[in-house]
Amino acid sequence: MEKLFKVYVYEEGEPPVFHDGPCRSIYSSEGRFIFAMEMENRMRTRDPELAHVFFLPFSVVKMVKMIYEPNSHDMEPLRRTLSDYIDVLSTKYPYWNRSLGADHFMLSCHDWGPYVSSADGHLFSNSIRVLCNANTSEGFNPSKDVSLPEINLRTDIVDNQVGGPSASRRPILAFFAGGDHGPVRPLLLRHWKGKDADVQVSEYLPRGVSYINVMRRSKFCLCPSGYEVASPRVVEAIYLECVPVVIGDDYVLPFSDVLNWPAFSVRVAVADIPNLKTILAAVSPRQYIRMQRRVRTVRRHFMVNGPPRRFDVFHMILHSIWLRRLNVRLHGQD
Repeated sequence: MEKLFKVYVYEEGEPPVFHDGPCRSIYSSEGRFIFAMEMENRMRTRDPELAHVFFLPFSVVKMVKMIYEPNSHDMEPLRRTLSDYIDVLSTKYPYWNRSLGADHFMLSCHDWGPYVSSADGHLFSNSIRVLCNANTSEGFNPSKDVSLPEINLRTDIVDNQVGGPSASRRPILAFFAGGDHGPVRPLLLRHWKGKDADVQVSEYLPRGVSYINVMRRSKFCLCPSGYEVASPRVVEAIYLECVPVVIGDDYVLPFSDVLNWPAFSVRVAVADIPNLKTILAAVSPRQYIRMQRRVRTVRRHFMVNGPPRRFDVFHMILHSIWLRRLNVRLHGQD
């Protein structure tokens, strides 16, 4: 891929809605990729005739900030902005029309990314949509779309958020702390909040208690869906070598084409929330040690580096796009 793959980034569009994105927030996956793609030299081409895929460099997060009227519940201006942008590109260049968008991709970590993508029927149905909100019940198609890891970066320095002790120094079986929102978390809180010392579930930690330190003391880190299916806790757990427990239905996990998630994580259906302790306690010490070692092994694929390094999250995203581009046949090409 590194030798062959070429990405063309459309130069049309003005910052901050285009060619810009958040780099320190729960949506940092969006901004970091846009920034890295703007700086990329090896796999980015300035000649669209050489491109395998075409990147639409808009940021839904920036659209929400700059275009959306707060509390209006009207997302039509965002959709109209994207529709107008595609109209400009399809009029100026031949590339969108020749494939009906199938060799184009967008990327969004905002919850509204899938909805905004419906501004154009070909973008929604044909294009490669790289989304944190990878929800199959809302039209996410794993055969052409890419699940984007949700990474909450609060700072450029992540060293203090990486690494953790061995299994023998993790006395807590399972841990979760977070807001009571969405369809899944209320069920988790109702069944487990304050009820079991082994399964420590709460909305808020006491003052002075470090969230990261508790994760480092836990064998399993619970990652329930919130308002949408993705959770930044999955990557937080991987960073801290805590085996992630993904709780939620319809979520396509990132990089599932190449990563064997059952080898280093646990998937629990919403209906099985009452059985959480039984499910996790059934993992033998030897099996857990293997899983934790695999978490440590796959961690590099979720790391954000500046500039990007081989096998990190930037390259994994491009690799996922590359795999889907291989399924696209253009008339007169390939």
